[in-house]
Amino acid sequence: MKKVISIILFLTGLNLTSYAQTEVKIRTSAVCSMCKQKLESELAYEKGVKFAKVNLDDKMLTVNYNDKKTSAEKIKIAIIKLGYNADEMKADSIAYWNLPECCRNPNVPHKD
Repeated sequence: MKKVISIILFLTGLNLTSYAQTEVKIRTSAVCSMCKQKLESELAYEKGVKFAKVNLDDKMLTVNYNDKKTSAEKIKIAIIKLGYNADEMKADSIAYWNLPECCRNPNVPHKD
């Protein structure tokens, strides 16, 4: 009986840790609904990302993720590879120029 209870407690503990999430807010260079859709849908494929939501009014991207599988730094790298700035990190130039014209904001610097 003690063994069964120990196993149940052990499995419950594993279950609780697998749902541990961290939230990060990242300023982006997103300018339109196409940017919003691209960031939210593409980040959903990143390992460990549970949820991504862009607010175009303040250009903030909120990401919930499992910090055992990824980090804020890795998420920012994924964002710049999509062609958008991520806080202090500038968008990848090639990815930026591959964005639709409406998504390219000429007032936002990107790395060449």
